[in-house]
Amino acid sequence: MNVLNYVAQRVVTLIPTLIGLVILTFFLSRVVPADPAALIAGEGASRQQIEALRQRYGFDQPLLTQLGIYLAQLATGNLGTSIYTGRPVLTDLRERFPATLELTLVSIALATLLGIPLGMFAALKHNSWLDHSLRACTTAGLAITGFWLAIMLQLFFSMELDLFPLGGRIGVPEPRALTGFFLLDALLSLNGTAFLSALKHITLPALTLAYPAFATIARFTRSGVLDVMQRDFILYEKAMGLPHLLITFKYLLRNALTSTVAQIGLLFGSLLAGAVVTEQVYDWPGLGLYAVESIMKFDYQATLGITLWAGVAYGAVNLMVELAQAIIDPRVVRR
Repeated sequence: MNVLNYVAQRVVTLIPTLIGLVILTFFLSRVVPADPAALIAGEGASRQQIEALRQRYGFDQPLLTQLGIYLAQLATGNLGTSIYTGRPVLTDLRERFPATLELTLVSIALATLLGIPLGMFAALKHNSWLDHSLRACTTAGLAITGFWLAIMLQLFFSMELDLFPLGGRIGVPEPRALTGFFLLDALLSLNGTAFLSALKHITLPALTLAYPAFATIARFTRSGVLDVMQRDFILYEKAMGLPHLLITFKYLLRNALTSTVAQIGLLFGSLLAGAVVTEQVYDWPGLGLYAVESIMKFDYQATLGITLWAGVAYGAVNLMVELAQAIIDPRVVRR
């Protein structure tokens, strides 16, 4: 089986997963004990006004009919119109997605750049003070909840030291929109003021997301390196007298990082699809904050759109991870 066939099989299996996700979310959103038409109309609306809204949005139709209408809309690329913003859901998602993607990229890059080297060194210095310190640090990273860490960072770095802002994405006029990423747009437009402001605003949210991700990456790297160090081919390379750096980077890491790459992809997908708490605490204008607002306002169209968008993003990231694994270890394709 070649790589293209391998990827094609994964794409085919992703489609029914997304359809099931949409159907499940659709029915769950309809069992909420609240009348969406009454919520839209407001407290002072008459019964006739509520009934008119119910007919306008199709809430008077049977559930299966509503589902069929929604799936037909999806087939044409229409995610519906947000009840509260009055705009197409796809437009809202496109505007919010760059903020979430930028935060996720910075967080996962920080976690990876720290997690892989420290995990490798901890394994190479097994049972040393570095190894014990890293294990304690990663255990704390996996145990601490995100919202508590976010609040503590705000209290210390924002309230006590006044080094970083409490929330938001930028404190000055936005840089010229080129990519949607404020850091990159500021660099491309040579806007140093906007870059520094965007960097200060993204630091605390990125640290909040990066810490548990770093803990996972470091632990998987350490475990993978320790496992591969005991393999016969590593012992053979050492017996052959090959340089230590060559053994480490050419033979050891390549075989040890297969599971770590898979975890990085899963972490990236989960952060991209579910950074809800962090965005809420830091008032970060991304998909997470949009999801909370939509759920609190019973905005069904927006909630379904966010769910589908998150499912596609998570599936796409997993597909890229499996492709990366196939490149690193061709045996994955033949399994």
